[in-house]
Amino acid sequence: MSRPILSVRDLIVRFDLGRGLFGPDRVLTAIDGVSFDLGAGETLGIVGESGSGKSTLGRAILRLIPAEAGQIVWLGQDLRRLGEGAMRPLRRDLQIVFQDPLAALDPRATVFQSIAEPLATHRPDMTRIQMREAVSRWLARVGLDDTALDRYPHEFSGGQCQRIGIARAMILEPRLIVCDEAVSALDVSIQAQIVNLLAALQRETGVALLFISHNLAVVRHLSHRILVLYLGRVAEIGPAEALFADPCHPYTRALLAAVPPPDPVAARGRRRAGLTGEPPSPLNPPSGCAFRTRCPLAIEICATTMPTAEAIDDDALHLAACHRWRDRSTQGA
Repeated sequence: MSRPILSVRDLIVRFDLGRGLFGPDRVLTAIDGVSFDLGAGETLGIVGESGSGKSTLGRAILRLIPAEAGQIVWLGQDLRRLGEGAMRPLRRDLQIVFQDPLAALDPRATVFQSIAEPLATHRPDMTRIQMREAVSRWLARVGLDDTALDRYPHEFSGGQCQRIGIARAMILEPRLIVCDEAVSALDVSIQAQIVNLLAALQRETGVALLFISHNLAVVRHLSHRILVLYLGRVAEIGPAEALFADPCHPYTRALLAAVPPPDPVAARGRRRAGLTGEPPSPLNPPSGCAFRTRCPLAIEICATTMPTAEAIDDDALHLAACHRWRDRSTQGA
């Protein structure tokens, strides 16, 4: 990968939940020492179960929520060290597409008003006519026409609202978009259309994507690399092809095993080895490896020592935080 445009190092996000009924103050560590790089025009898929910290990570990177420690280096500047005044001009390059396409749009604003709002904030030099022309162009690029301009969000389907949300995120031609479960609320056929749209826009503009999803099939289709989160920690990260061909963390293997194959005949003859048990409470995570309470390979060291990320077979791009990644062949897929 060329020089990254985004470098996240040892990021920690905690939430103070206040004092319990009879106990001390409770603190939830949602992100615990996450590090990764993202290159221009690259898609990094971020996957994990609900509660793994995926959305928290994306929002912390955009500084929509505060991080307690670590670095978020965007084009050489650590965003955590910047005041809101210094952040403001950078926000035009840092955009987000939310999970619920209808809730993300102001029901009282027309499509034109919603998409043009970033222009009004960051491009005050533009006239209303110029804004309307720019909005019209982006509507066309996401597959809608000018008849949408003066209509309201409730008049559109979920897929159409998500196209409007993508146009709003792209109107400033940003360099990074966080897609926070951007297709999970849509029908499967519409999901494919939106994913294909994002891929096409990335090819045309070179925008980088952080694509957050629990759907590994969708992530595989769009991502160049994949980061697997478990209880706020990086379990595995690597090129998409390598991670799907040779998953090294037992959690990654379990996630992949739970994905049904597209061929129903193959599905009938395939032994499933998905996840068992419930994730532990993030308020009281297990000692050592957080996954050990559900891991079929766990041994004593897993309970006493937190694993560090190791390069897989000397591949610096493929890392797994597991004491027993070398024994992955002993766990059936």
